[in-house]
Amino acid sequence: MRQDGTNKRYPGYDHDRRWRELVFPDNYRNPEPRRRYHLVVIGAGPAGLVASIAAAGLGARVALVEKQAMGGDCLNAGCVPSKSLLEFTRRNPGADFDEAFAWLRQVRSDIAAHDSVERYRQMGVDVFLGPARFADGKSVEVGESRLSARRFLIATGARAGLPRIPGLQDCDALTNESFFDLVEPPQRLAILGAGPVGCELAQPMARLGIAVHLFEMAERALPGATAAASAALETALEADGVRLHLASKVNRISNQGGRPTIHAAGGSVTVDRLLVAAGRRANVEDLNLAAAGVELSGGRIAVDHRLRTTNRKIYAAGDVCSRLPFTHNADAQARIVVRNALFAPSASIRALVVPQCTYTDPEVAQVGRTEAELAEKGIAFDSRQLKFGELDRGRTAGDREGLVELLTAAGSDRILGATIVGHDAGEQIAPLCLAMANGLGLGAVGKAVLPYPTRAEYLRRLADEHARTRLTPRVRRLMKAWFRYAVR
Repeated sequence: MRQDGTNKRYPGYDHDRRWRELVFPDNYRNPEPRRRYHLVVIGAGPAGLVASIAAAGLGARVALVEKQAMGGDCLNAGCVPSKSLLEFTRRNPGADFDEAFAWLRQVRSDIAAHDSVERYRQMGVDVFLGPARFADGKSVEVGESRLSARRFLIATGARAGLPRIPGLQDCDALTNESFFDLVEPPQRLAILGAGPVGCELAQPMARLGIAVHLFEMAERALPGATAAASAALETALEADGVRLHLASKVNRISNQGGRPTIHAAGGSVTVDRLLVAAGRRANVEDLNLAAAGVELSGGRIAVDHRLRTTNRKIYAAGDVCSRLPFTHNADAQARIVVRNALFAPSASIRALVVPQCTYTDPEVAQVGRTEAELAEKGIAFDSRQLKFGELDRGRTAGDREGLVELLTAAGSDRILGATIVGHDAGEQIAPLCLAMANGLGLGAVGKAVLPYPTRAEYLRRLADEHARTRLTPRVRRLMKAWFRYAVR
């Protein structure tokens, strides 16, 4: 069990002990393999968990293999601890490091019960702990056990990738996989990468009184977002004390006395710890994919739109094969695999509408395409923008920074994409995801009666704005003629 090196129990120690026992229990004995399974799932992250419990619930014989910890990156070193830390520091201004990290460990331990070995065993899944390796295209080995199956799912996820920066290997850099193991707060922290992970960890650490330096090669934070969204987030980060180093390529890192110095284009900064939040790498190295006839593409497992690999009996889902590293994307893909692997392969990822959200304060949520992406593809579009401060709910709440950017096909109400910045942006974008997934235009969305006053009224405002564009000069002339006649 992790400690601080002096056998001293750290804040949240008991929660960590319970968490570990739930997701990778000591002295666990793997079951005797069945003669043949309907589905063997490799990896117990979001995709693997959803697929295995769904298949078992349908009556299939299912084996689930995990070599590190049930729950994968999301539970153990990603979504759950990072969002817990963000929310705690938002709700508890002035809280200290020990309180915040004890809270995230408590939340992680509580949620771990849902992903635990015992729960999946009770649901009829044979859980095997240990590394899996394909013996051939029809079976995998886990320790001394060999599991044969009709179909396989590879859901081993991805891990943090370290960029090739001279000196980085020598400075004991943190990644998201080790960051939440911290038991002592660094006075000064440098973070490489101002993408979602970097921003989500920079903000709460700055709120805890730590001097945070956030480095990004691009000219703005959250470079994948729109310019307006990035600008709003940069303002919020700086207000919380984060020092931004934008358009700042890190040339090398030196290490003296255990303290790394980051040498970047804009100067040098010496800190106590360094966190790398720049890139991911699929977990494929130890699977012996060649023996199974499974090929890679760009470092990820190559799949078709039905998530079949080059071996049609083997599927893949989640970060190990997808460019969209989101838990909800892995969940959606897992459901497609269950349908295709157990029954006729008819489900496809082509129709999926996958949003994303960065859970900083303010949140930044996005679905569909951005203006830059549409312009690059030569797709004509109309753009509408509304600030939450223009809504009555925004005025009562004092919202000044939140905004909605909505893109529709030129001359049409078909929704092509949207970005929302503000409180609960991840919740506010849900109606647009629903509309896009079901082919509903802005006009159909505008028919809904929404409670007043809410931020969700942005839907009505934008739908009304679109409706006004339909009042062309010809339509206005016809209406004018009608009203002249109707008043007689």
